[in-house]
Amino acid sequence: MTTWEYAPAPESRDIANLKPSYRMFLDGEFVEGGGEPLKSINPATEEVLAEVSTANRDDVDRAVKAASRAQAEVWGPMPGAERAKYVYRIARLIAERARELAVLESLDNGKPIRESRDVDVPTASAHFFYHAGWADKLDFAGYGPDPRPLGVAGQVIPWNFPLLMAAWKIAPALACGNTVVLKPAETTPLTALVLAEIIQQAELPPGVVNVLPGAGDVGAAVVGHPGVHKVAFTGSTDVGKSIQRSLAGSGKKLTLELGGKAANVVFDDAPLDQAVEGIVNGIFFNQGHVCCAGSRLLVQESVAEEVLEKLHKRVATLRVGDPLDKNTDVGAINSREQLTRIQELVASGESEGAERWTSPCPVPDKGFFFAPTVFAGVSQAMRIAREEIFGPVLSVLTFRTPDEAVAKANNTPYGLSAGVWTEKGSRILWMADRLRAGVVWANTFNRFDPTAPFGGYRESGFGREGGRAGLEAYLDV
Repeated sequence: MTTWEYAPAPESRDIANLKPSYRMFLDGEFVEGGGEPLKSINPATEEVLAEVSTANRDDVDRAVKAASRAQAEVWGPMPGAERAKYVYRIARLIAERARELAVLESLDNGKPIRESRDVDVPTASAHFFYHAGWADKLDFAGYGPDPRPLGVAGQVIPWNFPLLMAAWKIAPALACGNTVVLKPAETTPLTALVLAEIIQQAELPPGVVNVLPGAGDVGAAVVGHPGVHKVAFTGSTDVGKSIQRSLAGSGKKLTLELGGKAANVVFDDAPLDQAVEGIVNGIFFNQGHVCCAGSRLLVQESVAEEVLEKLHKRVATLRVGDPLDKNTDVGAINSREQLTRIQELVASGESEGAERWTSPCPVPDKGFFFAPTVFAGVSQAMRIAREEIFGPVLSVLTFRTPDEAVAKANNTPYGLSAGVWTEKGSRILWMADRLRAGVVWANTFNRFDPTAPFGGYRESGFGREGGRAGLEAYLDV
């Protein structure tokens, strides 16, 4: 098999318009925060990208009060058609500044420029476009004749899709007439602060959106503030449980999108070459830093050997390296802490007896990188089959019958997503009916659309984001 050698094709980092320092966005202005400044690191080179001011409790209080005032006096009473114009303007500006945002995202997060350029930024823009259309049609969304906004939404987002998660949270909140206090992830605050620039450029009234960088203490202050009426969190299951405990009895509306350990189920009649592409996309997209990653591959026993052979060949062609190179398939792990966790779980897979295969691809000496890894001979009791690795590591299990496939797929505390690969439409529907997952993809994986609701069951959280169903979380119904 011929493997093409690609000449480097790096995107220019100058396009990111990187500044030496960034300030938080509060009540329509960029201001210094009262917290200890943090340094944002490029995970591919370990260099400091920028210094970022962070919020303290007083800043959170000021932001919530500004959001509350803006919601009561300006944004809430504003006709939906007028709100729609602002939301639409944000969508247009994201699209206009797409290249800048994509390069900045890849620098700050470590994901390949191909993904930030072709997936993250266009989908972020699409969420604002889609929700702009709902702003004047909420009376017809099926939530009663006069659905009302909740008030101030406190939103805490993760580091794996920094700009896209901000869009998922902010767009429906604004369309429904709420105002926002957003806490971006500690390791990836930069695109959220450029989104704040865009919000300022779109001339949203002061206080409608506030962006407060910081660590977990800032997130906790946002979540716990008595002036916040709705909390939306995407992140780890442990933090989600802690938020749920802290809000119990408070009357605040809560949605959680947490971890996952998705099963990608391949039957013997599946188009195997197509399935292998879907398997690769399912687990190695964004270095496996995806809550709904297809991290458990369940293959029908009769084709398991063939699938593994094809998979090894395909994975060996993936290029690991500079996230800004347009040929890179797998970028950098987001932080040293995350890389250490991946290494620890992979070591546990080896010690528990799974057969490890790691791509022979070259890996950069500097930066946080991990070569794509596939474990065969995995049993359901192993940690690599139970725990979320959140990295480019695939665990392969086998099954004989459809019933066994369902039992193994559902043998997890999570329930965010699943994939099914088969030629039979009836089997797809049969499986989808039985898989306990919020999203089931058929003969594809990792397809996202702002018109479709996304969310999980059990330890993957509750509530939906996107689509008509996602509006409910931001309305008093």
